[in-house]
Amino acid sequence: MSADPARKRAQYTWTDYRSWPDTDRWQLINGEAYATTPAPTTRHQKLASRFTHHFENHFDGKPCDVYPAPTDVKLTDEDVVQPDIVIVWDPNQITETHIEGPPTLVVEILSPSTELLDRGRKLDLYARSGVQEVWLVRPYPSLLEIFVLKDSAYLRAHAFTRDQPFESPTFPDLELDLETLFEFPIPPEERIDVVKEGRPPYVATA
Repeated sequence: MSADPARKRAQYTWTDYRSWPDTDRWQLINGEAYATTPAPTTRHQKLASRFTHHFENHFDGKPCDVYPAPTDVKLTDEDVVQPDIVIVWDPNQITETHIEGPPTLVVEILSPSTELLDRGRKLDLYARSGVQEVWLVRPYPSLLEIFVLKDSAYLRAHAFTRDQPFESPTFPDLELDLETLFEFPIPPEERIDVVKEGRPPYVATA
């Protein structure tokens, strides 16, 4: 019987990924390597910091852990990502080096260079991996979209602008002041450098 052409061996695996220098940031999706470049903007980092701070305050003393990037999340042997923020409910998923399996919540803060990847391949990956809830956060114009997993696909449950009251399907008691979180000066014009597939300068595992 001939091999199924759809079952092509992935180019890179977790073993390959773990052998690469820490100075280089990559993500694996279906065994394909994506460079995490360019570096996030200061607005992106400030927003990530604000969300992380609110999460840590809310989940303090609860059986739920908050991990900001860069934290490796191993979804399969061929899928390793570094979301901007992950919330993990099961302590058995937390290892010394990474999160094993799908977190309860993933937050991706969008930028012009990463939005296509985050909305496309990564959102598909999160769905088939079983991530219960995904937030896509656009700094400007300010928008928070919440996607909830249902029957192996995401439904967009909510879309909040900065002046709307917030609610999370998975964490109904979580309160966020979006007006304060999205408080930024109007940004300057930005060049768009789209994230592309790449080939790290390393050899894949045979």
